[in-house]
Amino acid sequence: MDILKTIEQEQIRTDLPKLEIGDFVKVSLKVKEGTRERLQVFEGTVIAMKGSGITETFTVRRVSYGVGVEKVLPVNSPKIATIEVVRKGQVRRAKLYFLRKRVGKAARIKEKIISK
Repeated sequence: MDILKTIEQEQIRTDLPKLEIGDFVKVSLKVKEGTRERLQVFEGTVIAMKGSGITETFTVRRVSYGVGVEKVLPVNSPKIATIEVVRKGQVRRAKLYFLRKRVGKAARIKEKIISK
């Protein structure tokens, strides 16, 4: 079992910021088209986090042209170039699935005020 844990620890990424539920993030994904590779930015709210260690995933939701789009992304994926936290959100739940039913101003999340 220790061999599996050591291999798993080598695969975990440490260059990414700490994500929390309710954060508004910009995730740069590496997209391969033929022989070329480019970065595509997916911008939205983190509505769920699941798992731990190498299997940890997070769900990002945004509304694009009136349609809700969600992506479940592994935190330790090599397809993720960078994650930038734009805004911290103040929430009282572990999963924000209720945002799926809300539209417009009702789907907003309060910004967390960070005192220094």
